[in-house]
Amino acid sequence: MAARRRRRRLKKRTRRQLRGWSAVAAVAAAVWVARHWEVVWPVLVAVLAAAAVVAIGWALLRSHRLAVGQDRAWRAQEQARARELSMGEVDALSWQEFETYVAELCRRDGCTQVVVSGKSGDLGADVVGYLPDGRKLVVQCKKYAPHRSVSSPDMQKFVGTARLEHGADVALFVTTCRSFTKAALDLALRQDIVAMHRDLLGSWVKGAHLETLIPLNGSGGGGIRRRPSA
Repeated sequence: MAARRRRRRLKKRTRRQLRGWSAVAAVAAAVWVARHWEVVWPVLVAVLAAAAVVAIGWALLRSHRLAVGQDRAWRAQEQARARELSMGEVDALSWQEFETYVAELCRRDGCTQVVVSGKSGDLGADVVGYLPDGRKLVVQCKKYAPHRSVSSPDMQKFVGTARLEHGADVALFVTTCRSFTKAALDLALRQDIVAMHRDLLGSWVKGAHLETLIPLNGSGGGGIRRRPSA
């Protein structure tokens, strides 16, 4: 117990001494500053000015980053809104007009010999043509309400005819609805069918080139799916 008391007294004495020396140092510093004020004040002003510049710069940087983030978000919203407005016009088309419109998009992007079936019993080949590099393109068009999904049976029918019946090098399933069911999309990826849901179609409508959209197969608002590994 006595040893503990001695240690406590020593600690208290040490703290008092430190406070005392700190007070002495503060007084000495104040006296030195007062005596050398003509030298100190320009340095002090420079330090304060530099601190103010750093603070203002940091505030401006934060404001800039915030503004850039808000601008990007606004642009994304505007692009989505513009795409929906264009898709609203597509929604007003009949299924026959939709097939013709898809054919026009193909021609716009350099496809040749584009033909529209425009009739039932076409075995899934609503639009047929050739990409600019010569590959044969076969397109299945489904004019569905936005809230619907393309089902697995829909995809199975196209899988069964796109290459065997029509000799497609590129088989494209394009729809006005927002998504494919998981089973339909998985089947499309396994069978190398390009699944173009509403969001990708909206980009196509707004001017994106078909050949840049093909690698995005099924990605975006319709759900991202990776090709199953072999």
